[in-house]
Amino acid sequence: MSTHPHPGLPLEGEGEKCAKDGKGYDANPHPTLSPEREEVAVPGALARYADHVARWSVIALGFSIPISVALDNVLLVLILAGWLASGMYSLKLQIPLNNPVALTALALFALLLIGTLHGVSAAGDAAHYLGKYTDLLFIPIFLFLFRDAATRRNALHAFAASLALVLALSYLIKAGIVPKNPLIVSDANYPVVFKLHLTHNILMAFGAFLYAWLALTAKSLKIKAVWTLLALLAVINLTMMVHGATGYFIFLGLALLLGYDRGRWRGLAVAAAGIAALAAVLAIVPGPFQERTNSIIKETQGWKPDRPAQNSAEFRLEFYRNTLGIIADHPLIGVGTGGFPQGYAEKVRGTGKTETRNPHNEFLHIAAQVGIAGLAVLLWLFWLQWRLAARLSSPLECQLARGLVLTMVIGCMFNSLLLDHTEGLLYAWLTGLLYSDVKSEEIGNRQ
Repeated sequence: MSTHPHPGLPLEGEGEKCAKDGKGYDANPHPTLSPEREEVAVPGALARYADHVARWSVIALGFSIPISVALDNVLLVLILAGWLASGMYSLKLQIPLNNPVALTALALFALLLIGTLHGVSAAGDAAHYLGKYTDLLFIPIFLFLFRDAATRRNALHAFAASLALVLALSYLIKAGIVPKNPLIVSDANYPVVFKLHLTHNILMAFGAFLYAWLALTAKSLKIKAVWTLLALLAVINLTMMVHGATGYFIFLGLALLLGYDRGRWRGLAVAAAGIAALAAVLAIVPGPFQERTNSIIKETQGWKPDRPAQNSAEFRLEFYRNTLGIIADHPLIGVGTGGFPQGYAEKVRGTGKTETRNPHNEFLHIAAQVGIAGLAVLLWLFWLQWRLAARLSSPLECQLARGLVLTMVIGCMFNSLLLDHTEGLLYAWLTGLLYSDVKSEEIGNRQ
């Protein structure tokens, strides 16, 4: 029996320590869960089998997310069916009641559900857009299925292996060894694999961060060398082989976070100097980074608000400006879930500007649909996750949780990530994996 006053949460001061001590999963055989939490009895043979299927499916989902939307959907059906058939309903009900991350995610979905009852959405748009946010409903399910350390460890390694496969295929495509085929979306000049460049670079940016922390927390020198090599290959891939500005910004943020976590302000200064040196080199070497940064600078300098946009950067600035206008016109309840396309069309009617179904900014998109309250809940969700990361019991989970939040905050500034399948599902899946042992009452006792 554990003598810890709050099983599943670190002792006073340990949450902050997890950012500095460099220990990983192997430092504790049960790094985030007390024995009581791990030994949950599943009643009945059928229920045990359903739980087994659901837990292995949620592990497989980590491997599937970077690769296949179709396989994702099959696994989500198996996860939902297994979760429903595995019993333990009182325990499952306690998760959204006791876990503040789950509760806040459900509150955001509830606002979006209410948003379907009003607004200016065209026929079918309300249901279509609400369906895009159903990943939020899976967070409590993932939290339940990731209730033991072994499942989380296996799932994280499955995700790391999937990213390694994508990375290897990208290099093979670049080398011309893997020819273009129906399963690959690119060629040697554009070596992405299963996803388009924006998603590919987001995955590689987070992957580099994941591999770096796996290297830092590994005990074996051989394993440490493997993770380090994968981190370096991911950085080269996203900066020198594939263009994707969102991925560049996320990598910048994660590199600075890594530097700060390792050495506080001195580490942050070292990371900033390293990034500046890398950017200086990439800026003068012909390649995707140079091309994309030069085009962004040129395009943004030529933007004029009163003139219809002509290129990618101008379109984004135009979308942001007009969406802010929609929010100003409907600050309290927005234009309704799924009402953005119609609301934007009305905003730009007669101006010659291009209509869009997505402002390419999740914060603006949520505010435009369900008002300032929706934006406040989204910001609170991210802030809550950042704040609770320091209380996670494993140093690795602590750092990955912070990296997930930073990835989402930066990514949502340039894209509607919760609306996108891969990014939205990855966020829900990692949230379930990393925050499965957080409880509201325990947090209240710590404050």
